[in-house]
Amino acid sequence: AGSADESATASRAALRLPRPASPAPAVPAGAQLDVPGIGPFTTPNRDFFRVDTALVVPGVDADGWRLRIHGTGVRRELSLTLPELMSRTVVERDITLACVSNEVGGDLVGNARWLGVRLADLLREAGVRPPSEGGPADQLVARSVDGMTIGTPVEDVMDGRDALLAFGMNGEPLPLDHGFPVRMIVPGLYGYVSACKWIESIELTTFDAYDAYWVPRGWAARAPVKTQSRIDTPRALARPRAGTVMIAGVAWAPHRGIARVEVRVDDGPWEVARLGAEDSQDTWRQWVYPWRAAPGRHTLTVRATDGTGATQPEARTDTMPDGATGRHSVVVTVEES
Repeated sequence: AGSADESATASRAALRLPRPASPAPAVPAGAQLDVPGIGPFTTPNRDFFRVDTALVVPGVDADGWRLRIHGTGVRRELSLTLPELMSRTVVERDITLACVSNEVGGDLVGNARWLGVRLADLLREAGVRPPSEGGPADQLVARSVDGMTIGTPVEDVMDGRDALLAFGMNGEPLPLDHGFPVRMIVPGLYGYVSACKWIESIELTTFDAYDAYWVPRGWAARAPVKTQSRIDTPRALARPRAGTVMIAGVAWAPHRGIARVEVRVDDGPWEVARLGAEDSQDTWRQWVYPWRAAPGRHTLTVRATDGTGATQPEARTDTMPDGATGRHSVVVTVEES
């Protein structure tokens, strides 16, 4: 394994990323709130969550890598090297990823600046039509070099969103453990139905004809990211002093956007929090609410409303089969100031 890792590491070090033809807009000044305890708007690569089935991270040498696009409804099969992929129209986008196994209040979510090529452009180049245009395939199955399969709705990839084959992450080539040299990113879908790492082939097929890896294991074949919000500060069991306490955190509903976040103290009314500036509807938003805290034990709860007007449900469900629902709450004890 050492030699594979060494050649992968060397090829990553040698890789020069292309400049995007369509750069990401600058993150708005107000996207990162100045509140101690709130996480960064852009998650550094070293802190970005990693969930996959690879016991050993595949070491893929970029020089020998190829991507094959084939299957039902493909009129012209594609086989692309990394330089050939990078010669296509390169786009850069801020996109928040979430894992389906993220519990309410959990940290298996992160936001990064991705550099890559729109998957829809490649599919059209291969002659693929989405189901809405009469195409015969409704599922694309991405295969990793380690045999992992991930199934994604063709319609979602081709509906105009920035579904990417990404080779850059936060200004550098993809880290090995995040899928170097190329991975898939689809805004609005949980990773297990979209974010194939170490990708080497994309096969066009149907949901009827093929179950990707997680489906026989009890997970849903289709899984849009559910609207979620999280309290980052104060932490559970914190002991803030009485007076103004900043309650703050993040909310996300990738590809729908966050329209409103509200906070409730104990059984009181829902109060509207102030939102950080929106970067795009594909990224999370920070929020803050100044609470006039009285001494005693209090339960703080948050809920978000997405861009479609739907508010996070109160009922808690498990992560299985298609992502957790429910509202995050923390209990704190306010001490006399």
